Amino acid sequence: MSGRTPMASGGPPHGFPSGLFAGKRFAVLGLGRNGLPAARALAAMGAEVVAWDDQPAARAALAAEPGRLRLADPLQTDFRFDALVLSPGIPHLLPQAHPVAARAGAAGVPILSDAELLFRAVRTAGSRARFVGVTGTNGKSTTTALLAHILAGASVPAAAGGNLGPAALALPLLGDDGVYVLEMSSYMLERIETMRFDAAAMLNLSPDHLDRHGGMAGYVAAKRAVFDRQTAADLAVIGIDDPLSRALADELALRPARVVTVSGAGAAGIGCAAGRLCDAAGALLSMDQAAALPGPHNAQNAAAAAALALGLGVGRAAIATGIADFPGLPHRQQRIAEIDGVVFVNDSKATNADAAARALACYPRLVWIAGGLAKEGGIASLAPFFPRVAAAFLIGRDAPALAATLAAAGVPHTVVGTLAAAVPAAFAAARDRSAPVVLLSPACASFDQFPGFEARGDRFAALASGLAAEPAEPGAGAPPAGGAEAA
Repeated sequence: MSGRTPMASGGPPHGFPSGLFAGKRFAVLGLGRNGLPAARALAAMGAEVVAWDDQPAARAALAAEPGRLRLADPLQTDFRFDALVLSPGIPHLLPQAHPVAARAGAAGVPILSDAELLFRAVRTAGSRARFVGVTGTNGKSTTTALLAHILAGASVPAAAGGNLGPAALALPLLGDDGVYVLEMSSYMLERIETMRFDAAAMLNLSPDHLDRHGGMAGYVAAKRAVFDRQTAADLAVIGIDDPLSRALADELALRPARVVTVSGAGAAGIGCAAGRLCDAAGALLSMDQAAALPGPHNAQNAAAAAALALGLGVGRAAIATGIADFPGLPHRQQRIAEIDGVVFVNDSKATNADAAARALACYPRLVWIAGGLAKEGGIASLAPFFPRVAAAFLIGRDAPALAATLAAAGVPHTVVGTLAAAVPAAFAAARDRSAPVVLLSPACASFDQFPGFEARGDRFAALASGLAAEPAEPGAGAPPAGGAEAA
């Protein structure tokens, strides 16, 4: 990464005054990667904190913590709080409100994300550091990390985190010249109240988390909040490669912030044409120079990062250099190994069909490993890419449903159940069918078999790296002829 460190390290916040939240009282529910740092940070800044998790193992991490941090079920308190900090994955409305969230609603206690409290802490501490929010259904992690990488290369003080990397309240206090780059999920955005982003990007919109938001309209409304409270001094970056985002771009044109449109495959304020990333001033770079950013979707990510960086005052040369030498992120089209001419690509982050489509579009012929907990609609929308699939190996709970879709399209496939079975079988099929790529792009969530997509990707990487390079028995692991499903 050319000596750059775009992600700030975890732990307690550095540089915030110890009495910043003195006299405040917070409840924190959920002691995972967001909640635990939030509880500790708020207590370190002088607040009284009541923290809780429904899981005993998570509570154990706080059992011996001294000071202003108290382990107790908020429902067993008087519930006089300035705010409830609810970990992103815990619902406060749909599909069913957690009892603590319901009590907060009834008591008029605001339910906030840790990003909102970071914003308040920074402003209360007197810093005018700028805030950048990056959201979208897909690509937000890559764009967040890419922008942080560009800023680091341009010697701009920056801290990145949020939904990616360190939790928001684990980030340090930056001075007036600093920039916070925050990946913002819909879960986080529906819990901001005063937060204003000096620059914000919405990359794309496709169905996701519909049960949590009550349908697509609720999901879009949550995402749109990244642009709330922006002024004429602020920047709104919007992708225009999908219909919902194009409609939002028209809406943003009526708001005060300056709007820059971006595209990975067409004309826009910053777009990619004939493989070159260009704006009105000319070409920034050829995307061939950015080995870690293949495909039109990554060209759009690069365009968004470039638009944000330009808005923050970074020079064009530094932006081009940062895009070109960006090393990529784990589990996002990560090249794991090449064995006997077959490349293994870890795209475990593709937890929905739209994300998988972006990876499938990059390879003319491949063997595909997919499956897990399918989202609404399954993989039917991926039909245009099925001709590229030499064979598919399906894992996880919803493998039979995916198999039915592939069978109807005549795609050779096998239900194998686990990654341990899928990886060697896919390797054999790739060689038998002259497919140069084995792609893990599951199009499904991972929680039926793994704690998260990271664990799934790590398991794939370990299995791929452990394969012997010697040719397997001819035909071993190949799916049955005619696309039939095997048990």
